[in-house]
Amino acid sequence: MEAALDTKERIASITLDDASIIRRAAEVERERATAIADLLASNSFAPYCVQAGPYDIFLSTRDNRLLLRISSASMDAPREVILPIKPFKQIVKDYFLICESYFEAMNTHQPHRVEALDMARRGIHNEGAEVLLNQLEDRIVLDFDTARRLFTLLCVLHIR
Repeated sequence: MEAALDTKERIASITLDDASIIRRAAEVERERATAIADLLASNSFAPYCVQAGPYDIFLSTRDNRLLLRISSASMDAPREVILPIKPFKQIVKDYFLICESYFEAMNTHQPHRVEALDMARRGIHNEGAEVLLNQLEDRIVLDFDTARRLFTLLCVLHIR
C-alpha cells in the first residue's frame, strides 16, 4: 500500500505549448479541456528532484522529445524533465486511429460500434499511461489517473 502524498505534491496548473497548433477539432478541444479540468481537480505529482509543490507544468514536444518544465513559487528556477517521444509514437498513432473511428461512430449513431471502440480506446489510453509511468519512474511519482490525463495531453500536442 502506497503512502499518501503531501497535498503540496500535486499539479496546480498546466500549460500546453500551443505554438504550432492553429485550430483543433471540437472533439479534440473537449478532450483537452476535460483532461486539464480532471487533472487539476485530482492528481498526484511528486518529482524526485525537488519537493516544492504545488507545481506549475509546461508541457511541450521538441526535437522528438517530451518536455515537462516544472516550476513553483517555492523553486529558485524551473526544472526540466525530458523524455524520448519514440516509445509513445505507435501508441499515439493507434490512439488517433481509434479515436477517429470512435467519433465517427458517435456521429453516425452506431451504439454497438461506439461501445467496442470505447473499450479499445480505453485500452490504448491505459497502455500510453503505463508507458508514461515507466518513463517517469525514476524522476516523478504520479498515480495512474494523473498519467492517463498527461497521456491525453501528450496526444493533443501531436495533433497538427
